[in-house]
Formats: sequence, structure tokens, C-alpha cells
Amino acid sequence: MAHGKITESLAGFCKDTCPVCTRARENGSGVLYNIVKVEEHVCPMCRSYKKVYGVPAHEKVEEKA
Repeated sequence: MAHGKITESLAGFCKDTCPVCTRARENGSGVLYNIVKVEEHVCPMCRSYKKVYGVPAHEKVEEKA
């Protein structure tokens, strides 16, 4: 599925740069993880992450080999 440049850019920020989301996915639990689970419904970067990668922002993306 093709996504727009803006959507992919926002998703990339969430995946690689966002200090809250990256730490939440890294730890898999805790305060930041729970914050992301709540904010992913309103944050445009978190919503883009789900559109592009198919998983919620608090979950890691399976890297293809």
C-alpha cells in the first residue's frame, strides 16, 4: 500500500527519533510504554506509524530479513 511522503516521514520520526516512542518500544513496559498506548490515538506521528508499519506505536516493527 502506498503512503504519502508526509505520512512516511511522520512514521519514520516516530520509529527512529521520537524520544518517548523509541524508549517505550525498547523497554516494552513501564511509564513511557503506557503513555504511548494512550497518546497513539491522538499523536499524528503515532497514527502514521500504525498506517505505515501495521502495528501500534508501542509495538516493535518486525524487521524483514
